[in-house]
Amino acid sequence: MAAGEVRPETIRGTAGFFRAAQDAAGCWWLLDAAGRPFFCKGVHGVGVNAPSEPAALADAAGRLRHWGFNAIGAAGVHRGHDGGLAFLPSVDFCRAGALIQAPGLRLPDVFAPDWRRRASERARDVCTPLASNRALVGWLTDDRPGWAQPRAGAAPRPALLQLCLGLEPAFAAYHAAWEFVLALHGGKLAALARAWGVPLANKEVVRELTRTETAIATRGYARDDARWTREFARRYFAGAAAAIRAADPHHLVLGCRFGGPVGAAVLAECVYPAVDVPLIDWSELPAEAAANGPVLAGDVCWAEAEFFSARHAAGRARRLTTVERMLRRGRAALERTARHRAVAGYVWRQWLDEPGEQPPFARGLVHLNGAEAREHTELLAEFNARAESLRRASPPGEPVAIDLST
Repeated sequence: MAAGEVRPETIRGTAGFFRAAQDAAGCWWLLDAAGRPFFCKGVHGVGVNAPSEPAALADAAGRLRHWGFNAIGAAGVHRGHDGGLAFLPSVDFCRAGALIQAPGLRLPDVFAPDWRRRASERARDVCTPLASNRALVGWLTDDRPGWAQPRAGAAPRPALLQLCLGLEPAFAAYHAAWEFVLALHGGKLAALARAWGVPLANKEVVRELTRTETAIATRGYARDDARWTREFARRYFAGAAAAIRAADPHHLVLGCRFGGPVGAAVLAECVYPAVDVPLIDWSELPAEAAANGPVLAGDVCWAEAEFFSARHAAGRARRLTTVERMLRRGRAALERTARHRAVAGYVWRQWLDEPGEQPPFARGLVHLNGAEAREHTELLAEFNARAESLRRASPPGEPVAIDLST
């Protein structure tokens, strides 16, 4: 992107710090503190479960630079910027006030009377000390909080609305959820039961279903769950963003690191102006026509089931091995991501393999013994070296679709 190509009316952020802007061809970019185009190439969890000595952290930063990465994502030891790397820290608002926790769910009680005050205190403690740091790309609100959304193709489990309705009355979200859902049905529990197609003699029925992890999965319930999820997400993102900006008016707000797909209801509220550049799970990147601004592709990784499938293999000169299929599809999907005009960067899922993962299908860039995961790093280094060129070469007016399965 040459000087003068930024469309001034699209700029988000503060001069002298990381910002986001659209170029004349319609591509969104991050701009670094000096105003130069910056396509984020990050990794989550750098330095976690590794020695904390400066030499170990310097070695991690050196490896990342060698592979073409320029940023450290969430859950990382943020000393990488000492070696020329930008970073994306998390405020961890789940530590602010009452925490709602259940299978698949970990969120602050944003309906509590003291939520805004607690969030402001948390942001002041975490954000203020880094408010002048020019290597900080932007703030993540939380690292994989857990939104308890319905899972397609999986055994149903209680979703967000049911979990809130089944809370103990000490939680403000319990009272807010019942008030919200009854208001949709004339204030009558009998009307709610009919709409959901579930016998509800009293509120305790929902608590007992939730306690036994029996999901309410009717269409009527799903409609109300989506409405409640949007209300919850709206309060969460608006409150978190306000707290961050009061403590640090210079840096971008990136939403939370979802760590997996969360569904349309949550994503509908993780948008501008509350969130400047949302970090969206790679599998849920919006179509270009639906994108309302810049996004970051989160938790990028091709060591996932959709890349192993033998679908679309017919007609090839020879049958690909599972590893070859994984890497070929991974490369193609990553290149399509770079050409997506709303995507201003990506973050690889994790630095280190998790216990029990087996190479070459482990997800880290470094194995548990410290060795480089060359099955990933060689392809990523090659991509990182030409990501900006791929992006600039995307023809104007030709929207790019992201399909991880092809």
